[in-house]
Amino acid sequence: MFDIGFFELLVIAVVGLLVIGPERLPETIRGILLTIGRVKRGLSNTRQELERQIGADDIRRQLHNEEIMARLEQTRQDIDHTLNTPKAIADDIKSSFDGSATKNAGDEPVAEAGENTRKDDKKTIQPAAPASQAAATSADDNSEI
Repeated sequence: MFDIGFFELLVIAVVGLLVIGPERLPETIRGILLTIGRVKRGLSNTRQELERQIGADDIRRQLHNEEIMARLEQTRQDIDHTLNTPKAIADDIKSSFDGSATKNAGDEPVAEAGENTRKDDKKTIQPAAPASQAAATSADDNSEI
């Protein structure tokens, strides 16, 4: 608050010594320090009373809770972004393959996802069997040989 350096304090001490005198200077300094302490204590008590009347503790608690909630929301958004990033990349890759397959196929249409028939011969395309069924089928085929 006050930018008083050593030189300024020395000048004040010398002036005080000349004005007050060496006999009364210690008593005067002690009295000034006691008065400053009383003023600080009075201001502190006044501040505490004002804070108690306006509910400063409740305000601080509410601000702290709002800060925590903001951090939680930011963390949730970061997690959502992190979880959605691989999905977005996979969707981009899938769309790029779907787009290039349609362009390179020429006149022959490509079956869209979920379609079980081809448009040129209208035969039903069977979905791939799960690995356990495929192994059982191949075992049955081998037993007939």
